Amino acid sequence: MNRIEKPTIEKTTPELKLYLTALALTALALSFTSDPISNYFKDAYKATAYQRGLIEFPRELPGVLTTFVIALLAGFSDIRIAIIAQGLGIVGITVLGLSTPSFSVMLVFLFVNSLGQHLFMPLQDSIGMNLVRKGKLGTRMGQFKGVTTAFQMIGALVVFSCFRFGLFSFTTRIKWPFVVGASLLSCVAVALFALDRRLRREPVVHGRTRFVVRREYSLYYVLVVMFGVQKQIMLVYGPWVIIDILGKGADTIALLGILGAFLGMFFIPALGRWLDRFGIKTMLYADALSFIGVYLLYGLVSGGYVSGSLATTGWPVVLAYAVFIFDRMSTQMGLIRTVYLRTIAVHPADVTPTLSLGLSLDHVVSIACAFAGGIVWTVAGPQWLFYLAAALSLVNLWVAVRVKLPDTV
Repeated sequence: MNRIEKPTIEKTTPELKLYLTALALTALALSFTSDPISNYFKDAYKATAYQRGLIEFPRELPGVLTTFVIALLAGFSDIRIAIIAQGLGIVGITVLGLSTPSFSVMLVFLFVNSLGQHLFMPLQDSIGMNLVRKGKLGTRMGQFKGVTTAFQMIGALVVFSCFRFGLFSFTTRIKWPFVVGASLLSCVAVALFALDRRLRREPVVHGRTRFVVRREYSLYYVLVVMFGVQKQIMLVYGPWVIIDILGKGADTIALLGILGAFLGMFFIPALGRWLDRFGIKTMLYADALSFIGVYLLYGLVSGGYVSGSLATTGWPVVLAYAVFIFDRMSTQMGLIRTVYLRTIAVHPADVTPTLSLGLSLDHVVSIACAFAGGIVWTVAGPQWLFYLAAALSLVNLWVAVRVKLPDTV
């Protein structure tokens, strides 16, 4: 079996500083590239509703393929695969930033950029977990996510301001948000290269299983499948209550996202501390109850708007905003799943391929739910979509009951 030598790096060492720099710059880059991407499709290509649906396939397919790509690159360390991921992201977004290719060519480079983004998702957690003491894993992971959230908020503020004051536009020849994003990703690659050089004498990974499916991880698989359902509801249909039913614009969603990120700067580090203090099983209960509560609230408010029992002005609108922000906060509890996997891992080398498999399962379910959710919304009404999501989230509660942790935890 492949063996991992995990360096015990405590406090804020140079290695951790490089890793935190990479996380911060990645969050900033995503604010310039992924967050305004829908505006890019609309402004640069006048995308129709049909085309917008078509675009989601090359954007989400890399999430499904991630586990296979990481398996093919199993001979490389996590950090070196992360560098490759940044290279893909840079190539894809640079082409889109410096030109306006045909629609079909744009989809190709969108796929390349998305593949880089999705490859880095499981790797960033795996790298981070290998740089900290196991006893403080929850606290450190909370700090890592807090840094990401803080810089997402900073990036969102900059992008919002630049578009609002006319400094950025997707109708110009050069798409400056993408050019800035590519520059930031280049800096991420440099930080990761420096981290790789520092750890070269004591590499994090000497070898890795190419593909892992274990019975011991069955409850983790259930959790990521359920998150695929919940994520799609959160990303697509939660905002649609505000956009479609309440008639609010993109600026409202952006401002709510900024507020959610600001609160997340404090919530996520606290979540990591709670994970160390109360334990994984207790926090899995909290995770399950948060999703059930969010979607029951969404069902109640959206049903109220549709029936007319709730006004679409005044305090009921503020209520929808609060539910939207609470939804974003509950989604951040995903770090509990990551720490849970690390805790139950039969072999440390299983972590990265299992995280990537989880990402693939998550995306397969997300693609299916995007279609099914639209049918439920149209045929039965939005409230029933959210009630169904709340009912499905009972599975998370079942998992929390079934979880058994090693005696050493």
